[in-house]
Amino acid sequence: MSQKYILAYDLGTGGNKAVLYTSEGELLTKTFVSYDTVYPQPGWAEHNPLDWWKSIIESTDALIGKSNINKKDISCIAISGHGMGIVPVDKKGNLLRKTTPIWFDSRAMAQTTQVMDKVGYENWYQITGAGLRAENYAAFKIMWYRDFEKDMFNKTYKFLGTKDFINMKMTGEFLTDYSDASFSGIFNLKRLDYDNEILAATGIPREKMPDLFPSIHVVGELLPEAAEKLNLIKGIPVVLGGHDVPCTAVGAGNVTSGRIYNYIGSSAWISVASEKPLLGKRVKTYNGVHVIPGMYTSQVAIYAAGASYQWLRDNICQEELANAKKTGKDVYYLMDKKASESPPGSNNLIFVPGLMGGGTIHPNPNIRGAFLGLTLSHKKKDLIRSAMEGIAFDLRLALDEFKKMGVKINEIRIVGGGSQSKLWRQIFSDIYNTKIIFTNVGQETAALGAAAIAAVGTGLWKDFTIIDKITEVLDISTPNKVNNAKYERILDVYRFIAQKISEIGEKMALI
Repeated sequence: MSQKYILAYDLGTGGNKAVLYTSEGELLTKTFVSYDTVYPQPGWAEHNPLDWWKSIIESTDALIGKSNINKKDISCIAISGHGMGIVPVDKKGNLLRKTTPIWFDSRAMAQTTQVMDKVGYENWYQITGAGLRAENYAAFKIMWYRDFEKDMFNKTYKFLGTKDFINMKMTGEFLTDYSDASFSGIFNLKRLDYDNEILAATGIPREKMPDLFPSIHVVGELLPEAAEKLNLIKGIPVVLGGHDVPCTAVGAGNVTSGRIYNYIGSSAWISVASEKPLLGKRVKTYNGVHVIPGMYTSQVAIYAAGASYQWLRDNICQEELANAKKTGKDVYYLMDKKASESPPGSNNLIFVPGLMGGGTIHPNPNIRGAFLGLTLSHKKKDLIRSAMEGIAFDLRLALDEFKKMGVKINEIRIVGGGSQSKLWRQIFSDIYNTKIIFTNVGQETAALGAAAIAAVGTGLWKDFTIIDKITEVLDISTPNKVNNAKYERILDVYRFIAQKISEIGEKMALI
């Protein structure tokens, strides 16, 4: 019997990763194709959905070429997609807007206010579990379409999510799953359906929203035209897939209730798997239906994590960039080496990672990034380490909110690009005061989650617990008591500073 393969995609903010797994969950090969984000106005962020499709085509073709497998042995396909997408298409699936807002686009503040005035924020949150900045959620952006691009709005047959647009290109079906719908702002978490009260408040006709199914639902088979473009065989089952947060949760091992993982990418979040939503009081956790039936994921996020570190790389670490180009070494390795020369606390320098506005902990969109405590004695090494610590402090505040809800924290699995840094893993361990588990899954967590959805949805795997058999622990970081004691003292200062920076951001917004 020939080996069977699972084709999975991680459709992210900066590009698409295509990954091929064996039926046993072994990573065979992967490819990546980037695409651009455009910023037409302040607060706006858009992608061209056809760029996603082009990246799917190019990455798939490259993947098949690299793997040298028999295409007939690919047994199923699924996608992890970045959420809050609102792609307008007509009945034939034609795209009605060249570029469409993506998850952190915040143009719909006026539309958000209209709905909150009708249903009340607390009521809205209790129904939807939507704890990110409200204007980021899909429904309010659809309302913006209605208010400013009425002709296009009226012509729209369905507003699709990112992965749903690709699924439509592959199968001709217009569907979404519960996990993606959780980020629409009009989804009732407990009923697993669009909420009639909130939907009425938005004025969005229900028929313009895609029908809802579990993530493991088989959308359909790969159409002949799509198969030809993708260099694949027609008829491969395409499974619905999910939002990238719960897909990453599966890849990180959050396949049973109570497990916790920490994702460190351009943005960062801490996520808990549970049998019911974990709704916050002071800090609004954001909740969604897990891609695993009967479960939920609850998260607290910051928007500029790895993005802050990348900004530091591009604007402060020119020497390290030049050395990396000259020697072939990873620039982040060189930055880590420099940061390791600075002591815990970065010589009394504190960084607030507000470069993209606030996340869940600091929901103020006007908060800005800052280094506090700068003196003439500070060096580049202090700035780099301070950035790493500031991101960890912000996430520690998130962790404390879960503790208040009764979540038991014995260990945290860390994933994403930032997890590759041993120094950063130790900083997280010292600031969190808990064990940090680093596994072999690495940066393929979302793709592995999508692969698991495809395998379970088509019966290739019995359930999601096979992830535990696939995962191998590579390193465990344990808290240094001396460092933790110092960080605990700094934490109170950090909390105070972050609040003041938020207030300063409000004043600066008036300039």
